[in-house]
Amino acid sequence: MMRDVPSDRELMELQTSALFVSDRDGRLRFIREPGYEENELDPAPRLFMGRTPEGNVWRFRHDLPADLVRELEDLCRAEPVLPGFTTAADEPRNAASIRDVLAAHTPITAEERGPAYRVPGGVPVPENVVLISEDNAHLLEAHFPWKITSRASFRFAPIAAAVKQGSAVSICFCARLTQDAAEAGVETAEAFRRRGHAGAAVARWAAAMRQLGRLPLYSTHWSNVASQAVARRLGLVRYGEDWWIA
Repeated sequence: MMRDVPSDRELMELQTSALFVSDRDGRLRFIREPGYEENELDPAPRLFMGRTPEGNVWRFRHDLPADLVRELEDLCRAEPVLPGFTTAADEPRNAASIRDVLAAHTPITAEERGPAYRVPGGVPVPENVVLISEDNAHLLEAHFPWKITSRASFRFAPIAAAVKQGSAVSICFCARLTQDAAEAGVETAEAFRRRGHAGAAVARWAAAMRQLGRLPLYSTHWSNVASQAVARRLGLVRYGEDWWIA
């Protein structure tokens, strides 16, 4: 049975744990990916901040010097708590200062921001969506053959597939996974986009996660308009914003 819905800040803590492998001091080490050993994982970003109306969550990568961490910690602690939810234009107030500190250490190589959502219970699941197993894995062959053999395949965690003309045309899978939460990964074959298939797959995947006792989470980038449209159509509940810098 799923417990009561956590607070926005608690959801951000759960998502942070799902996104990254951390050490015992809470410092980020790797980007979590189901089915892979730690020595196969990509390094975590140097900074992650999750912003919610109930408080901010921030983490730093394990290899940052102590004096740099202290400087970043002061800036993150001074970052105001959101009075409401941001838009793409509403970057953190201390973003420029944080970038300057990181850039003085080593050049910034990547940066992303975007909304984070939880999938509420009771989202309707269309009939043309199935969970992939050994018995129906052939449904992936036309558009997603890599999912049959990938380390994080349906053998490790559920994959939901929207099926059209005898093939999976959109899939939702566990991009990140812990015992408490799962982060959705979604892919749709190009010819079948903007037809509601992605939302259908997300709905079935979320139901499967809830049956396993995990909170289904969904996040995206501000630049990904199509992904945000899926969230709106499904009625996903936004709890915050993710921001990371590598």
